[in-house]
Amino acid sequence: MSEKKLPVLYDDFLEYFPDASGNDVNGLGEAEFRQPSPFFWHPHDKHEFGELQTEVVGIQRRSPAITEHYSGDAPRGPKLIEKAAAAIKKSATDCTAAVKKFALAHEGDDVRITDMDPNYIYEGYELDDPWIIIIGVTMDHEELNKLPASLENPANPVEVAKQYNRAARVCREVTNYILAQGYNAKPWAGPFASALSMMPAAIDSGMGTLGKHGSLIHGEYGSSFRLSAVTTDMPLIADQPRDIGAEDFCANCQICIKACPPGAIFEEKQMVRGVEKWFVDFDKCIPAFGEALGCAACIAKCPWSTPGRAAKLSEKMLNRRALTRD
Repeated sequence: MSEKKLPVLYDDFLEYFPDASGNDVNGLGEAEFRQPSPFFWHPHDKHEFGELQTEVVGIQRRSPAITEHYSGDAPRGPKLIEKAAAAIKKSATDCTAAVKKFALAHEGDDVRITDMDPNYIYEGYELDDPWIIIIGVTMDHEELNKLPASLENPANPVEVAKQYNRAARVCREVTNYILAQGYNAKPWAGPFASALSMMPAAIDSGMGTLGKHGSLIHGEYGSSFRLSAVTTDMPLIADQPRDIGAEDFCANCQICIKACPPGAIFEEKQMVRGVEKWFVDFDKCIPAFGEALGCAACIAKCPWSTPGRAAKLSEKMLNRRALTRD
């Protein structure tokens, strides 16, 4: 790999990069629409970046405080039960209301639904269930904002790990609830990836929109939250995408660009697998991500992530757009 692809500050990771660019895997510059390719956080046999992934994970594992929350004893929810022999017949309206109520009563902070789209599925995988239940859990922004993270100051990655575990608990509880009703259900939780690409499904479910920093901006929580999901054949009703005004805001905001240690955030949208969208340079981001034990500087410093601000910003941006159009 060329040294030009990485800032000198993070060149310790050069030896772990394959002779490939993560931006190419992600489809930067591709004009044709396609499914996402398996990549970082997927099993090593699915991509060429396994050695780099092992090194990034290994650095975090040097911290006992972080490892505690990624260990086999970490609280990630109940074991899955067997599906009931007979399905309990309810209307899609009733099933939707019941699932949302259950998720919110079992540690979820937001729950939305979208129908399955082949473009949510990574290449080489298959998913048959027609519905995706997307679950959001908020993070403690004060802990997230304790930057820069280090082995001596691991508060930021510890908070991320805690919320990944909470998201896992919610989706497993919801999965068991649906299995008990006699329908198929499967949980999907981070940080490691598999068949389902959750972010585009979350956007289509109405959680928010993609931000300049490459992460989802929620209409109420900003970027200070984590996702999990459940796929199912239980009859449900899809929520609709929503415009929260973040597109207009991100077009002019420079805060995440300035906060990014390796300068990995593009100022303008890029063509990525046939779609023009915000994009983060993987080849620059991941070494800084590794050395910072997970980094998260861009989402911590995002103005939308300040507790209590997102809904007000959304209202302001949408009102401004309406006045401009009138």
